[in-house]
Amino acid sequence: MIGHIESFDLGRQTGVIKSGDSFYEFHLDQWTSPGEPETGDDVMFEQKDGTVTTIGLVGVYLENKAVKSRMIAVLLAFFLGLFGAHRFYLGFYLIGLCQIVVTFLTGGYGVLWGFLEFALLLSKHMDKDAKGRPLK
Repeated sequence: MIGHIESFDLGRQTGVIKSGDSFYEFHLDQWTSPGEPETGDDVMFEQKDGTVTTIGLVGVYLENKAVKSRMIAVLLAFFLGLFGAHRFYLGFYLIGLCQIVVTFLTGGYGVLWGFLEFALLLSKHMDKDAKGRPLK
């Protein structure tokens, strides 16, 4: 079956998968892919009698293929960098929120942060999205 990780608690080493309208609990011992599961990952899993037996990444997460465009991230950083739009696009939601807060608390000087990241994206020093996949 294919599903989506709704939540994962590393302390308890358990998580919840949503597939269609059903929810399935899993334990880290059933994880077959490298790294740790993360909320939002698309997964393929097998279940028997409502219990997950194996679970692993599926699709582009498994292949580590580029999904996000560098050019879109560069344009977002240039035009909306003070709001962290490029960070939201790349999946770094907390950093994007921090950029918004810094921009408002400094009266607009957060634009410098966005401009620096525009330069880093343009020079290919920022080259991965939040899932560790390279940018196109």
